[in-house]
Amino acid sequence: MAKKDKADKDRGEKKKSKKKEPPRSGVLCASVTQVARSMRTHLSHGLAASGLYPGQDGVVQLLAQEDGQTPGALAHQLGVKAPTMTRTIGRMEAQGFVLRRTDDRDGRLTKVYLTDEGRGSVARIAGAMEACETQAVQGLSGKELKTLVKLLSLIEGNLSGNVVIRPSNEAEEDD
Repeated sequence: MAKKDKADKDRGEKKKSKKKEPPRSGVLCASVTQVARSMRTHLSHGLAASGLYPGQDGVVQLLAQEDGQTPGALAHQLGVKAPTMTRTIGRMEAQGFVLRRTDDRDGRLTKVYLTDEGRGSVARIAGAMEACETQAVQGLSGKELKTLVKLLSLIEGNLSGNVVIRPSNEAEEDD
């Protein structure tokens, strides 16, 4: 310890701490948008090897959970407009990932189903997602990753109107 530092410590003088300024307006939006773009780009490269285009992975995953959904239901779950979903399904049908069939009970409804090729792409999507996440979280501890996911969930809840109220003791711990 340098003599001056030791002398200051001995006299009980406290170093002046610089007050942390909150990030300037717009920094969060810009940061989250850029991270989302980077992750989507990285994931898209991983999906391209499977013949999938951006956005098609979500359709495959939803149909893997519940096969035989209407294009409107898929659009709603993915947060896109119906015409966008109709084009996506058409492209995926031409690629052999899905097929459309008229509903057995209601002939007015068309439902979308995974083909064998589509079902085979589920594992490839999972692999591409895992590789993307592994790349994205390099250098983060498990605790930091858990905190990041928790904070992003809170932000998403705020934006979607599903605000999660944290217990007051939890909020105080973070300060």
